[in-house]
Amino acid sequence: MSPEPIRKIIHVDMDAFYASVEQRDNPALKGKPVAVGYAAKRGVVAAASYEARRFGVHSAMPSSVAIRQCPDLIFVPLRFDVYRSVSKQIHAIFAQYTDLIEPLALDEAYLDVTINKKGIETAWKTAKAIRAEILEATGLTASAGVSYNKFLAKVASGIRKPNGQFGIMPEDGEAFIEKLPVAKFHGIGPVTAKKMHELGINTGADLKARSLEELQQRFGKAGSWYYHIARGLDNRPVNPNRERKSVSSENTFADDLTDEARIEEEVLSIADGVWEWVERTGKHGRTVTVKIKWADFKQSTRSRSVKHPITDLAQFRQIALELMRTVYPLPKGIRLIGVTLSSFS
Repeated sequence: MSPEPIRKIIHVDMDAFYASVEQRDNPALKGKPVAVGYAAKRGVVAAASYEARRFGVHSAMPSSVAIRQCPDLIFVPLRFDVYRSVSKQIHAIFAQYTDLIEPLALDEAYLDVTINKKGIETAWKTAKAIRAEILEATGLTASAGVSYNKFLAKVASGIRKPNGQFGIMPEDGEAFIEKLPVAKFHGIGPVTAKKMHELGINTGADLKARSLEELQQRFGKAGSWYYHIARGLDNRPVNPNRERKSVSSENTFADDLTDEARIEEEVLSIADGVWEWVERTGKHGRTVTVKIKWADFKQSTRSRSVKHPITDLAQFRQIALELMRTVYPLPKGIRLIGVTLSSFS
């Protein structure tokens, strides 16, 4: 039996996607610091242009903080219908090169071009062709990472942003990871990175020096994943049929909520928003989760799973309300409520 060919994986990531779309559609915004979102008291930045990022503005930052960082920041409202339309254009371009496309969001995806429809001999040239076609069709730039697995392709796509690409060859994978700070590993968030730093694990080389047993003891199931990626090993295929695991909606309030009747009105409204997706897709889940962010930014969650998929809005609403009522009497005001449906059948 002949060995399987080395895979050619591309991770395409649009550059400051929402903000770039806004700058494209409104020339007056070009070259200026732009935040997509709302400058309201409890607003949050959904995306920031590269001009805004130079001031330290970034997604998920409270709008009030962003304005302090950049007093000249221009806020523009979200236009998801436009972003979805542009995303469809981009994915249509991907489909001209391969059927193995795994979307991660509106603005990024993995592509397996080991065998590509246009017969381009290298993944590097394929990525350049895709980026050029995206620019011509949409007027937007994309960055790309090219490698032999998904982990390295994802890391590589951020190295020459914006409007660039970076490749990591199979023979260079391990050496590249050894020099990489663990905080830059895709899948290692700030909390895990802090824990690793406390253990003296600062780079891929430090991670590679730890045994599988130790990593599993320290990090549970994720320990095996860390052990393998420290050696450049990631056998996950590009999965074009990746299923969504949950759907959620949340709302941040201009003022902290303390009135139970008002809180329950909000829970029902948010639940109804989630149910719109259920009706549109026909997918039904068994687990309902309510997320609460308190006035002091601490967070609580309440979940319940039922035996059979929830097919009735009234049942979904009732479970969400009952979960919310488990925190009464309120210990403090509520600044955010979210409702999630998961465990799809």
